[in-house]
Amino acid sequence: MPEQFDAAYWESRYADHAGHHHSEPNPHLVRQVAGLSPGTALDAGCGEGGSVLWLAESGWRVTGVDVSATALGRARQHAEGLGDEAAERIDLLEADLTTWEPPQARFDLVTAHYVHPGGPAEALVQRLATAVVPGGVLLVVDHGPGDEHPHADTPVEALAAALDARDWTVEVAEVRSREHGDGPHGHRRTLRDSVLVARRHRVAASTVSAVPR
Repeated sequence: MPEQFDAAYWESRYADHAGHHHSEPNPHLVRQVAGLSPGTALDAGCGEGGSVLWLAESGWRVTGVDVSATALGRARQHAEGLGDEAAERIDLLEADLTTWEPPQARFDLVTAHYVHPGGPAEALVQRLATAVVPGGVLLVVDHGPGDEHPHADTPVEALAAALDARDWTVEVAEVRSREHGDGPHGHRRTLRDSVLVARRHRVAASTVSAVPR
């Protein structure tokens, strides 16, 4: 992982911006979840838990994973402000997504928003994909081209191509624009996000082809 994005970097960033990263859930997540029944979810790179809390309040059993102990500590504090029923649906885990291997075929929804682990982004997509149950959904949101971010260099088409077409249907692989209100002097600005939504086949074609006839 580049030095500026290692665990020490994120610890320093959260320490210097207390409460800055706990906000509304990712809008692409809200849009995607609207058509899904609550189940189990994994938020990889959950930060202070904005999306984790929103999913739990929406009825999901959520596991949030992040490399920053400081961010996870704040996520736990935020969770305490929920009702007991929603808070009990949240699990938080400290792990480095550069090397972390998620549990296999465990979650109905796996999502990651603006995650910057070391190594190719395609490799992260492939590892996270292994955690999705048959019939489940993978949602990856990254900085889009022209977003003036150093990690906006992997085309969303390349992320989609990292998934085995025998096992996955790519439902969305596009760049979307959205308005964001943290520009200079509170002015809104337009951001561009790369959005990948893919659904795992209920029966993998590779598995079917391996069945003796």
